[in-house]
Amino acid sequence: MVRVSCLLPGIMLVASAAMAQGPGGGGPVGVAVGLQRGYAQLKGNLTQSAEKMSEADYGFKPTNEIRSFGQLWGHVANAQFGQCAQAKGVANPSQGVDLETKTTKAEFVKALADSFAFCDDAFSSLTDASAAEMIQGGRGPATARAVALTGVLTHGSEMYGIGTVYLRLKGIVPPSTENQGRRGGGGGRGRGQQ
Repeated sequence: MVRVSCLLPGIMLVASAAMAQGPGGGGPVGVAVGLQRGYAQLKGNLTQSAEKMSEADYGFKPTNEIRSFGQLWGHVANAQFGQCAQAKGVANPSQGVDLETKTTKAEFVKALADSFAFCDDAFSSLTDASAAEMIQGGRGPATARAVALTGVLTHGSEMYGIGTVYLRLKGIVPPSTENQGRRGGGGGRGRGQQ
């Protein structure tokens, strides 16, 4: 039952990522392609977010109790290294390194880029068959590779959503809003175009 309840949100995420791409592909979209599209979108949004914020604002925290903007992307990099190592069945190359402790924009951007470089082949080599393969689940039981990779998308999307608040508090339009305008979907600064 737990496996089914974890898999359902993942399937919904993959379906929404595939549908967000809109028509044009013509053919059916399987799990692998849906995950790959979602990953490409996430990678673009996170990378562009990291680039948009000024060096001076990388230490910005909306409140003292939460991560700084830079620490947010270090946290994403930490998670991606761990999640993709599990999906690939290899050791985490960043094990024991806390990427949230970096201090400059360049260091945080590099950590995020390195984590994406490590994850790229986990997504690009994915097929519907390999997505269904059972892999060791870290501390837990075995899980389908697609479930592990859905974790990358889910966590990254959550952190992107948090990061958009930081950007907006600094008067910066988040990449997903900006890019939506370029695709002919309106644009502006979100609901109300503010």
